[in-house]
Amino acid sequence: MTDADILLVEDNPTDAELTIRALRKNNLANKLHWVKDGAEALDYIFARGSYSERDPDNLPKLILLDLRMPKVDGLEVLQEIKKNESTSRIPVVVLTSSKEDRDIVESYKLGVNSYVSKPVEFDEFINAVSTLGFYWMIINQPPE
Repeated sequence: MTDADILLVEDNPTDAELTIRALRKNNLANKLHWVKDGAEALDYIFARGSYSERDPDNLPKLILLDLRMPKVDGLEVLQEIKKNESTSRIPVVVLTSSKEDRDIVESYKLGVNSYVSKPVEFDEFINAVSTLGFYWMIINQPPE
């Protein structure tokens, strides 16, 4: 099982493909893993269930997280990540179609690093994801 630098948590296959395409454009998708719901995301991050063979110490360098997902929603995933000492430093970017104030406020209360509403237009979406990936994977300096 390969470890990922970027964990994409997205239940919409079209949005996932667009995100992956945008990251590939900047050569940032080489070590990307896509999961389709919040429960699978938590299993991947904490190396349990079908991901129990994964090394739990090899954490993603960035998590791109949708909010509206089946099984476990994005806010619950964010809460689990940020309350766990071993995963709390992973940058989490909420990438969602929600522009609701309560989602934004709750995400920041739970410790999200950035909140981005998905642009509707194709070119704007590609540009937003490319910029996000470039910033968090290349420019940002995380703690050791």
